[in-house]
Amino acid sequence: MRLSMREKAAYGLGAVGKDMVYMLSASYIMYYYQDILGINAIAMGVILMAARVFDAFNDPIMGVVVAKTRTKWGKFRPWLFVGTLLNAVLLYLLFAAPPTLNGGGLVAYAAVFYIVWGVTYTMMDIPYWSMIPAFTEGGKEREGLSTLARSCAGVGSALITIITMPAVYFLGQNDERVGFKWFALAVAILFVLFTTITCLAIKEKSTVDMDSPTVGQMFKALLQNDQAMAVVIFIVLINCSLYITSNLVIYFFKYDFGGAAWYNDYMLFNTFGGAVQILSMMLFFPLLRKVLSAIQVFYVSFFAAIAGYALLLILFFANVSNVMMLFIPAFFIFTAFGMLTVLTTVFLANTVDYGELKNHRRDESVIFSMQTFVVKLASGVAALITSICLAASNLSDDTSNVEIVTENVAGSSVVILRLTMTLVPIVGLLVAVFLFHKKYILTEEKVEEIAEELKRR
Repeated sequence: MRLSMREKAAYGLGAVGKDMVYMLSASYIMYYYQDILGINAIAMGVILMAARVFDAFNDPIMGVVVAKTRTKWGKFRPWLFVGTLLNAVLLYLLFAAPPTLNGGGLVAYAAVFYIVWGVTYTMMDIPYWSMIPAFTEGGKEREGLSTLARSCAGVGSALITIITMPAVYFLGQNDERVGFKWFALAVAILFVLFTTITCLAIKEKSTVDMDSPTVGQMFKALLQNDQAMAVVIFIVLINCSLYITSNLVIYFFKYDFGGAAWYNDYMLFNTFGGAVQILSMMLFFPLLRKVLSAIQVFYVSFFAAIAGYALLLILFFANVSNVMMLFIPAFFIFTAFGMLTVLTTVFLANTVDYGELKNHRRDESVIFSMQTFVVKLASGVAALITSICLAASNLSDDTSNVEIVTENVAGSSVVILRLTMTLVPIVGLLVAVFLFHKKYILTEEKVEEIAEELKRR
């Protein structure tokens, strides 16, 4: 039975809330603890990276736990709901660090709550994406739902990009520390509401009961699925490039481009970028798919992103002072990342069928646990690179007078900041497109062949 519009809308709404939470953490956790609370940039980078190493063990295990779950509500929805509740509470606590803490106590607080937040995000994220192969027929329906979910996730990310700083300044009455606390609470409440709607509206299709695999069997099945491993590597490289940009863009406007009026330019740029990213997933991607294959759109997106970064680098060193000029490279970059976000999910969903054909086992939970892990791994790597950039740039944590701080930023600091924002993502994307060309074999024709073979079985 085909999915109803109600089911599709409810599933997409869950993605909006889920990615609002993730983007708030991925884009602003470094800024909150380093720039507002004064934790050393390298210390924060190590914390974020250490959390991702911990996830290397936690995420696949969570995939196994989901696969073993048997309840009258299915195996996905219980974890989705419980994980959301816990993650929402921890999100608030993460951005509500007690004012009495400082020094080592504040570092410990950030480390503990960020790691536990990541655990609960995994608890919710894995079952959410694992449901795609479990309640779609495959082919166009699966691609359509993946596109919808990723488009909605992009809407959630873009909303955070657009509204975070205005909301923080409004809720905190220009006190960023207070503003982030109340904004995190508002996002957490919306997250719980949206996920509740998802859980009530959707239901996985009945599947053949299978013996629950051991952890060793699941790791073996994953390692034997060469296409799944290839796709997760692409996801790491793509998301790392994106997160480096999103982490550093606020520092660029605050210390390089801006002066006293940096905030207005930053908000204008983010609003434009967020709107373009939404359009790319909801309009540009469907239009391109009418004339190009998914793989062809993948290549178009890669080259658009690389061209955008190259143009941005040129504009940086041309000392452009009009924010509108930055919209040109931003259009290519945000359009590309919007479409790549959709495509990587489609490709990963296809590897579930490939793995079933090759290994005689349907391992959607474990494969999608790898997506959760690698996206968080990418944010951790990006945070570490960001922290190194900030330390090397020697950007001041004293932002009481932004205009004076900006004037005192050395030329070498500006160069380090600009090169990290552009050349590092370009290198990451070039490696990703090279590996994609060499390793990925699941064309649309191949996916249809696999689907037919599975039906015959």
